[in-house]
Amino acid sequence: MRVRRLLVVAGALTLLLPAPALADPPGTGQPGEYRPVRGPSAPAEHRFLQKAVRGDTIPRHAHDLAAAEADRIPAAGAPWRSIGPTNIGGRIVSLALDPRRPDTVYAAAASGGLWRSTDAGSTFAPAWPDNATQAMGAVAAAGDGTLYVGTGEPNPGGGSVTYEGTGVYRSPDGGTTWRNVGLRDSGAVGGIAIDPTDPKRLFVAANGSLYNPGGDRGVYLSTDGGDGWRRVLDVPNEFTGAVDVQLDPTDPQRVYAVLWDHRRTPVERTYGGEGSGVYRSVDGGLTWQRLAGGLPPAGPDVGRIGLGVSASEPGRLYVIVNSTAGPFASFHTSADAGDSWTRLPEPDVLRSSQSSFGWWFGKVWVDPDDARHVHVAGVPLLTTKDGGATWTADDTSIHVDHHAMVWDPRYPARAYLGNDGGVYRSDADGDGGWVKAVHEPWTQFYSLAISPQDVTRVSGGTQDNGSLRSWGGPAFNEYLGGDGEENIINPRDKDNVFACYQYGNCFRSTDGGSTMAYFTPATTADRRNWFTPVQFDPSDPNVLYYGGNRLNRSVDNGVTWTAISPDLTGGPGRDTYPYGTITTVAAAPSDPRTIWAGTDDGRVWLTRDLGATWAKVLDGQPWVTRIAVSERDPATAYVTLSGYRSGSDQAHVLLTRSAGARWSDISGNLPSAPVNDVVLGRLGQLYLATDQGVFVGNALAAGHWLRLGHGLPRVAVDDIEYDGRHHRLVAATFGRGIYATVVP
Repeated sequence: MRVRRLLVVAGALTLLLPAPALADPPGTGQPGEYRPVRGPSAPAEHRFLQKAVRGDTIPRHAHDLAAAEADRIPAAGAPWRSIGPTNIGGRIVSLALDPRRPDTVYAAAASGGLWRSTDAGSTFAPAWPDNATQAMGAVAAAGDGTLYVGTGEPNPGGGSVTYEGTGVYRSPDGGTTWRNVGLRDSGAVGGIAIDPTDPKRLFVAANGSLYNPGGDRGVYLSTDGGDGWRRVLDVPNEFTGAVDVQLDPTDPQRVYAVLWDHRRTPVERTYGGEGSGVYRSVDGGLTWQRLAGGLPPAGPDVGRIGLGVSASEPGRLYVIVNSTAGPFASFHTSADAGDSWTRLPEPDVLRSSQSSFGWWFGKVWVDPDDARHVHVAGVPLLTTKDGGATWTADDTSIHVDHHAMVWDPRYPARAYLGNDGGVYRSDADGDGGWVKAVHEPWTQFYSLAISPQDVTRVSGGTQDNGSLRSWGGPAFNEYLGGDGEENIINPRDKDNVFACYQYGNCFRSTDGGSTMAYFTPATTADRRNWFTPVQFDPSDPNVLYYGGNRLNRSVDNGVTWTAISPDLTGGPGRDTYPYGTITTVAAAPSDPRTIWAGTDDGRVWLTRDLGATWAKVLDGQPWVTRIAVSERDPATAYVTLSGYRSGSDQAHVLLTRSAGARWSDISGNLPSAPVNDVVLGRLGQLYLATDQGVFVGNALAAGHWLRLGHGLPRVAVDDIEYDGRHHRLVAATFGRGIYATVVP
């Protein structure tokens, strides 16, 4: 996570230059040394519990079943076009090299599909269909050039945990065409290993669903290029999966696999257990044994394990073990192919590298030319040149949170790295000299802001890449660290901008974000959501609203704040969501005294006297994502709701024309997917952002929806903004950056 130091100057916080990253969770860390506001949630919790069935889980295949529903809805409107960013990147979970094409690299983006570079990792172009799932787990290339992709991210965090995969795919032509070759119920794929002597013999580590037991789990073998599969390593528990599989480069009959217990429910997150361990086969995957000889014995405290296999010293292995609770547990090496293990020294730099969330990493990479030269994934990139006796950490020259690494055999010192900031290349064996890709358009956006004064001015909050702006540099640049959350731009003053990082830590600026003043301590709240809403009053942008568990109002452009509501929630849950926070606020354009607010525990509130009295007008709903109020009638409002609810007729969009006295379900033919935003256009047009794209309808024909435009990838859209002056709609996607289209 990229962060910035914060400094108190004259009663405000002034943003300084980027500082070295701290050991923060994936998307959950607090920027710098200043941690004024905390909450119980991580982005995995925020996104999971926002989209799960209340008190239950996310149904199996909910995402791709909803996608099939969306595909049946006709599309109308102009094409979508990508408007960036291309220079920021985002989380890469796997890398592969093309054995037949020099300088050709494939990068799997967590929720952004597969990408191909033909210029040694400098620029990337899509190598994956826009209309297929964008959730990636692993990519591998066979010796004959055949590509394999396993869908569904195995890392249970960073926001994309809700999007499971749809199995394994094969491409014979470098990613131009793809065919699904099975393991549809694998949920997520942790690794693919292909026999270098037989391109049709491959193993897949099926990690399984994070939410539902059973399915395709364990290690699968195909001897015909994926046309048929046989599970060769079963799992001991219904929530155990295979998170990695590797062939010994010196003996393809020797196969290693890592099994891992992991499960997520609304009230439980368990990332380890009795089934976690390292396994070995010496007969090509026919039989397996759990390795012991100095490794931690099977038990409830064994968490995710990372494995590295040496190519230059037969039998040399390394493993990093993390605990179920998350922190580092131990680091080991073996010189006899895993029969016996030696526990190595654990200096602070190694121990702290995993922070409290070792389940986010679980990777060890051994230099193919030097068995003592090893890199380990962590918040920083860890490196040893003496087989684990001493370590160094790099968290300054590259983005943090590392997930993928591969050496190029054509250039013995060239290595590629994938992390939460994208793709990097080193021509020094990964020991520095990193060069970041210059074109990698797969950033995960939580929020979006545009300016009617300047159509080139766009900003947004992103997962693990801060709040980004399109101005102030030659390309998109970060102007606030942490995880970028709410971003807004004054519609009458494009230099008056606001940005937040997690848990409602928010800043204001009058110079376009060059300097930022911290205002959160002036607000009143007992609890603040991971994504805390901040909104202008549509009739006067000097008036703003900020929602904790109480609604705050400012009349001086965010300098001072006054609470104008009691607690609008049912109170906190048991250290989990629904936590009891405001998630959306909307002031009526035609009546500044009328304000609507929604909460994460399914309530909608209304005041018609500027907060003197409040009425609860809706209760018992799922997570309320947005409220939009009619420009002409303060009693008419549209409410959108989150949650995957396969087989349920519960609403995703509600309408009231009576100030909440009566409600109509106008979900109509929408897919069974979370609705994340609603905006009102001209001539009664309604625009919806959903996990299955953007839809358009009309207030006079409520419940009849069309997919908006053509060419938008099948990716979740978290936020949309409408600019009537320039007839455009702009969408923030969670994995493919920002898109725009022309609207009537």
